[in-house]
Amino acid sequence: MFAVAACTALASFSALAAGNVLRVSAIPDEAPTELQRKFKPLGDYLSQETGMKVVFTPVSDYAAVVESLATGKLDLAWLGGFTYVQAKLRTNGTAKPIVQRAEDAVFTSRFVTADPSIQSLQDLKGKTFAFGAPSSTSGSLMPRYFLQQAGINPEQDFKNVAYSGAHDATVAFVAAGKADAGVLNSSVWDKLVETGKVDPDKVHVFASTPEYYDYNWTVRGDLDPELTKKLTEAFLKLDPANPEHKAIMDLQRASKFIPTEPQNYEGIEAAAKSAGLLK
Repeated sequence: MFAVAACTALASFSALAAGNVLRVSAIPDEAPTELQRKFKPLGDYLSQETGMKVVFTPVSDYAAVVESLATGKLDLAWLGGFTYVQAKLRTNGTAKPIVQRAEDAVFTSRFVTADPSIQSLQDLKGKTFAFGAPSSTSGSLMPRYFLQQAGINPEQDFKNVAYSGAHDATVAFVAAGKADAGVLNSSVWDKLVETGKVDPDKVHVFASTPEYYDYNWTVRGDLDPELTKKLTEAFLKLDPANPEHKAIMDLQRASKFIPTEPQNYEGIEAAAKSAGLLK
């Protein structure tokens, strides 16, 4: 039976370390209640496929997910590309990405504003700007990298730089006038528009990044290989032609899941080093 633990304390993981329990978490790139809602049907499915009790525990920051994978308090985690790179380095290369959505192989970020005078990246100079979380691939690292490629240094060229903490929060910042512009991932932007949580006539996209690899599901390096295989196969056999599977995939905003590998994230690691975020 699927269980969702609402407690955010990482200490709760240790109590679940023994027994037939699959311990799962995700980077907090959206509100904890939204992450739980999106995960529940997937958790039910993974429980059926593995025969294990699945416990999802949201955490307060990105670093907590990385540290919990490294210390064996998590078995499986939903990571952004940069967070995976951090987990790889923290675990001496043992953390293993197993699958990603097809969409994650061609991911983009969207620059948004409510200011009609901002029509290009160059128009951001002298403006206030909001990134997401500092460790977010699509809300911070890759947009920053592409801004630099366009000759823009955020700390020098923007009037002020803020970090909202999450993609949906960035849109709220821009809509409320707390920032002249901001950036978030394309998947969350599309969802906010579809659900009516943002009015694209008021807050609109004025630029997008080139494509890059992003999110994946990663297992801790010493997870039982048979369990890793079961989890990988479970994701790969999700079929949108199956109504139950489609409901799971719609919440994950996935057309299908595909295998992934560490080499896919070498570009992100290079971008992080270029930005001075990794030694």
